[in-house]
Amino acid sequence: MSDPNHSVLDEEALDWLVRVSFGTARPAEFAAWRARSPAHETAARAAETLWREIGQTETAAAFARREAVRGPVARLPQRPGRRPVMGRRAALGGALAASAAALVAGSGVLGPLAGLTADYATRPGERRAVALPDGSTVLLNTATALSVDFGDGERRIALKAGEAFFEVAKDPDRPFLVVARAGETRAVGTAFAVRADGDAVQVTVSEGIVEVTAASGEPMRLLAGQGVSYGGDGRDPASRPHAVNEAAATAWRRGKLIFNQRPLVEVAAEMSRYRSGRVMVANPDLERLPVTGVFELDDQDGTLRAIEQALPVKVLHLPLLTLLR
Repeated sequence: MSDPNHSVLDEEALDWLVRVSFGTARPAEFAAWRARSPAHETAARAAETLWREIGQTETAAAFARREAVRGPVARLPQRPGRRPVMGRRAALGGALAASAAALVAGSGVLGPLAGLTADYATRPGERRAVALPDGSTVLLNTATALSVDFGDGERRIALKAGEAFFEVAKDPDRPFLVVARAGETRAVGTAFAVRADGDAVQVTVSEGIVEVTAASGEPMRLLAGQGVSYGGDGRDPASRPHAVNEAAATAWRRGKLIFNQRPLVEVAAEMSRYRSGRVMVANPDLERLPVTGVFELDDQDGTLRAIEQALPVKVLHLPLLTLLR
């Protein structure tokens, strides 16, 4: 399985390159970001290598011909001797088309790579219910992969990527364990969700009681309506149990996304989980705009139209990338 921390840095490096190309970030800011650590520099170089391939595919050429009328804006680096591709929409479209295979681990176009070795997996936008051998059920959310290992002494689930909601059949002699990153959630008979998102894990309890143990702390008991989060690498301490809006947190089970004054940049990240591609805010001045509403998971174009109507935002659709600007 790919390192989630590396995937996060790869995505951030791509963000910076898009923003620099659109003129909404300065090259010096990108330079400061990449100087934070060797891992940042590695991600930046990988992104730049990808960027140098812009315009080398037929898809990019087709976009260039169609968009050249818009003028030669936001040109990106070209190889010596290569003909530049004109137009930022053409450039970005070609970049994403050319890099679909390279970005599959980060973007989830075909689902999580962990799905190759998992017992059950879903693609982006897919939700799937699975009946487990003990009578429990699990609902897999988008781009999720998990494996099942039931024995005489315990029932163990390894959540390798994504998010799942568990309704656990009672069996006091065999505790039900969900292992996610550097922690585990233990239950006997209850209902709860576990989400492994980048380098963080979130647990939300709908019914009953669960016990969460992160590598960095002692076991914590959570009641219905409570949640907790912990770092996926085991170094950061877990949060304390706190009240959560369980209905909103697990609204995906009903095919909904619920936002209450959520920053646009967070809404874009959440929408990206359900698409074969990414939704990204291209203008940092728009990132903190608040979004409130109940949206249909299966009508993301409708969600984007609603955001465009409610906020001073324009939506630009490209292959594997939707920009909010």
